[in-house]
Amino acid sequence: MAKQEGVIKFDLVYTPGPALPAETLAELNGWRDALYARRLIGQDPARYGGYGYGNLSCRLAPFDAPPSARRFAISGTQTGHLAALGPEHYALVLACEPEHNRIVATGPIRPSSESLTHGAVYAIDAALRCVLHAHSPELWQQAAQLHLPITDPAVPYGSPEMAAEVRRLFAETAVAERRVFVMGGHEDGIIAFGPTIAAAGDALLAAWTMAHAG
Repeated sequence: MAKQEGVIKFDLVYTPGPALPAETLAELNGWRDALYARRLIGQDPARYGGYGYGNLSCRLAPFDAPPSARRFAISGTQTGHLAALGPEHYALVLACEPEHNRIVATGPIRPSSESLTHGAVYAIDAALRCVLHAHSPELWQQAAQLHLPITDPAVPYGSPEMAAEVRRLFAETAVAERRVFVMGGHEDGIIAFGPTIAAAGDALLAAWTMAHAG
């Protein structure tokens, strides 16, 4: 797992383009700062082969788009090591097609290797506005004790199979209410989401705090 951290596994159709306006990303970037400060996003030479880890996204209008065309801004691939991000570190995903293992994106940087998973969450519910992918050994290891939904350990990150696992969790577990799930096959990987950026961030930090209290 460590050797593959941050590696894009999907078919990426990428066109270089301008950065999104800073104001569009301001709230998301504020939460990125908060997650980086807690090492939920970052880089550690002793973890995951030294690759950067963690990423985050927010939905962009039009919000009534069909599931595969729900646009979102997402942090770029291998930006986890950066203490602060600017607009140049975010990509715009225009289409997410798990059934074809394809992402269509533009912007000044290629999108995160977890873009397919983010898109799969947004495809579930048009009301969702934010997805956070963090890494927390404490939370990951205590997932069962905290009764958090867990994806199949045999399913790799950033894959069509993971997108299918996301759909399964929404169909078979209380993940919609918890707003947090654990990636069983992705060491320390956590996904949080919500109808607002703050709701996703609050759900993640609440679970993280519980794990540290345990």
